Amino acid sequence: QVRLVESGGGLVQAGGSLRLSCAASGIISSRYVMGWYRQAPGKQRELVASLSNGGNTNYVDSVKGRFTISRDNAENTVYLQMNNLKPEDTAVYYCRARDPIGIGNYWGQGTQVTVSS
Repeated sequence: QVRLVESGGGLVQAGGSLRLSCAASGIISSRYVMGWYRQAPGKQRELVASLSNGGNTNYVDSVKGRFTISRDNAENTVYLQMNNLKPEDTAVYYCRARDPIGIGNYWGQGTQVTVSS
Protein backbone atom coordinates (compact mmCIF):
# COMPACT_ATOMS: atom_id res chain seq x y z
CA GLN A 1 0.00 0.00 0.00
CA VAL A 2 1.39 3.35 -1.05
CA ARG A 3 1.09 6.29 1.30
CA LEU A 4 2.32 9.86 1.05
CA VAL A 5 2.02 11.79 4.29
CA GLU A 6 2.58 15.54 4.28
CA SER A 7 3.46 17.55 7.34
CA GLY A 8 4.93 20.91 8.26
CA GLY A 9 2.13 23.24 7.27
CA GLY A 10 0.83 25.94 9.53
CA LEU A 11 0.26 29.64 10.03
CA VAL A 12 3.16 32.01 9.42
CA GLN A 13 3.58 35.73 8.91
CA ALA A 14 4.61 37.14 5.58
CA GLY A 15 8.36 36.88 5.16
CA GLY A 16 8.55 33.78 7.28
CA SER A 17 9.57 30.23 6.40
CA LEU A 18 8.15 26.74 6.56
CA ARG A 19 9.47 23.36 5.55
CA LEU A 20 7.00 20.81 4.28
CA SER A 21 7.77 17.11 4.40
CA CYS A 22 6.33 14.28 2.34
CA ALA A 23 7.09 10.88 3.84
CA ALA A 24 6.57 8.05 1.39
CA SER A 25 5.88 4.41 2.15
CA GLY A 26 5.20 1.55 -0.22
CA ILE A 27 7.37 3.09 -2.93
CA ILE A 28 10.97 4.15 -3.32
CA SER A 29 10.44 7.85 -3.86
CA SER A 30 13.82 8.34 -5.52
CA ARG A 31 12.52 6.32 -8.47
CA TYR A 32 9.54 8.63 -8.94
CA VAL A 33 9.00 12.14 -10.11
CA MET A 34 8.04 13.88 -6.91
CA GLY A 35 6.02 17.05 -6.97
CA TRP A 36 4.52 19.61 -4.65
CA TYR A 37 1.23 21.10 -5.75
CA ARG A 38 -1.02 23.66 -4.14
CA GLN A 39 -4.64 24.62 -4.35
CA ALA A 40 -6.03 27.87 -3.04
CA PRO A 41 -9.76 28.37 -2.47
CA GLY A 42 -11.57 28.86 -5.76
CA LYS A 43 -8.48 28.11 -7.82
CA GLN A 44 -7.18 25.15 -9.73
CA ARG A 45 -4.47 22.96 -8.32
CA GLU A 46 -1.08 24.04 -9.65
CA LEU A 47 2.35 22.50 -9.73
CA VAL A 48 4.70 24.39 -7.44
CA ALA A 49 7.90 22.34 -7.71
CA SER A 50 9.01 18.99 -9.03
CA LEU A 51 12.03 16.77 -8.62
CA SER A 52 12.76 14.09 -11.17
CA ASN A 53 14.29 10.72 -10.42
CA GLY A 54 17.38 12.09 -12.13
CA GLY A 55 17.59 15.03 -9.78
CA ASN A 56 16.27 17.74 -12.09
CA THR A 57 14.13 20.40 -10.46
CA ASN A 58 11.44 22.64 -11.84
CA TYR A 59 9.56 25.53 -10.20
CA VAL A 60 6.62 27.69 -11.05
CA ASP A 61 7.81 31.23 -11.71
CA SER A 62 6.07 32.69 -8.67
CA VAL A 63 8.21 30.67 -6.23
CA LYS A 64 11.58 30.68 -7.99
CA GLY A 65 14.29 31.87 -5.66
CA ARG A 66 12.09 31.34 -2.60
CA PHE A 67 11.20 27.62 -2.57
CA THR A 68 13.52 24.63 -2.78
CA ILE A 69 12.51 21.02 -3.34
CA SER A 70 14.84 18.28 -2.13
CA ARG A 71 14.83 14.64 -1.10
CA ASP A 72 16.41 12.48 1.56
CA ASN A 73 16.67 9.01 0.09
CA ALA A 74 17.57 7.42 3.41
CA GLU A 75 14.36 8.79 4.92
CA ASN A 76 12.34 8.23 1.72
CA THR A 77 11.12 11.78 2.20
CA VAL A 78 10.78 14.82 -0.05
CA TYR A 79 10.88 18.34 1.31
CA LEU A 80 9.76 21.76 0.22
CA GLN A 81 11.63 24.57 1.92
CA MET A 82 9.60 27.74 1.61
CA ASN A 83 11.25 31.07 2.42
CA ASN A 84 10.03 34.64 2.21
CA LEU A 85 6.45 33.45 2.22
CA LYS A 86 3.75 35.72 0.85
CA PRO A 87 0.00 35.82 1.51
CA GLU A 88 -0.56 34.54 -2.04
CA ASP A 89 1.25 31.34 -1.07
CA THR A 90 -1.71 30.45 1.15
CA ALA A 91 -3.12 27.13 -0.03
CA VAL A 92 -3.39 23.44 0.70
CA TYR A 93 -0.12 21.85 -0.39
CA TYR A 94 -0.15 18.33 -1.79
CA CYS A 95 2.63 15.86 -2.45
CA ARG A 96 2.51 13.69 -5.57
CA ALA A 97 4.56 10.72 -6.72
CA ARG A 98 4.47 9.83 -10.40
CA ASP A 99 6.13 6.79 -11.89
CA PRO A 100 7.95 8.09 -14.99
CA ILE A 101 7.82 4.72 -16.75
CA GLY A 102 4.58 3.27 -15.46
CA ILE A 103 1.13 4.11 -14.36
CA GLY A 104 1.76 4.75 -10.69
CA ASN A 105 0.34 8.10 -9.59
CA TYR A 106 -0.13 8.83 -5.92
CA TRP A 107 -1.24 11.83 -3.86
CA GLY A 108 -1.00 12.77 -0.24
CA GLN A 109 -3.85 14.18 1.82
CA GLY A 110 -2.52 17.74 1.84
CA THR A 111 -1.30 20.18 4.45
CA GLN A 112 -2.59 23.71 4.97
CA VAL A 113 -0.24 26.66 4.66
CA THR A 114 -1.58 30.04 5.69
CA VAL A 115 0.48 33.20 5.34
CA SER A 116 -0.80 36.29 7.11
CA SER A 117 0.01 39.81 5.94
